[in-house]
Amino acid sequence: MNTSPSVHHASPLQPGAQAPDFTLPATPDQTMSLSELRGAPVVLAFYPADWSPVCSDELGLFNAALDMFKHYEAQLVAISVDSAWSHAAFSTQRGYHFPMLADFEPKGAVARSYGVYRAAEGVSERALFVIDGAGFVRWSDVSPISINPGVDGVLDALQRLAPTTQQVLS
Repeated sequence: MNTSPSVHHASPLQPGAQAPDFTLPATPDQTMSLSELRGAPVVLAFYPADWSPVCSDELGLFNAALDMFKHYEAQLVAISVDSAWSHAAFSTQRGYHFPMLADFEPKGAVARSYGVYRAAEGVSERALFVIDGAGFVRWSDVSPISINPGVDGVLDALQRLAPTTQQVLS
């Protein structure tokens, strides 16, 4: 019996954990590291695959919410196991305005380090992490693959990180 947390029911990093640093392709010829974003909150959105209907809806919703994330000085970063070339085409076609990182090779290495890789399917969970400016996980959530989790949980977590701005979005 395989009891690995990466099979279907991932065990994501919990609040208080140090977020593992990574460097992944952001475009076919550029990379981005989590450590480059230190000093401000980061929203990591792991998703299963480019071009799938639920992923398209989820990332479209996040794209529409970018001004709300920016209010908290938070950077949204999406990650899947697809290639940088697939991300480039997907992002251009959908009009996304945030980095999409390729956890392509070694496949799912970053998703594994966050406890959200689905080894049986070779994709990541639909998982969200809010990381504070010091690099610690402050909130995490794993949703069923077929469900768009929306942005409310992320916005609540960002609001808790910035108590002086609580009333602005109310």
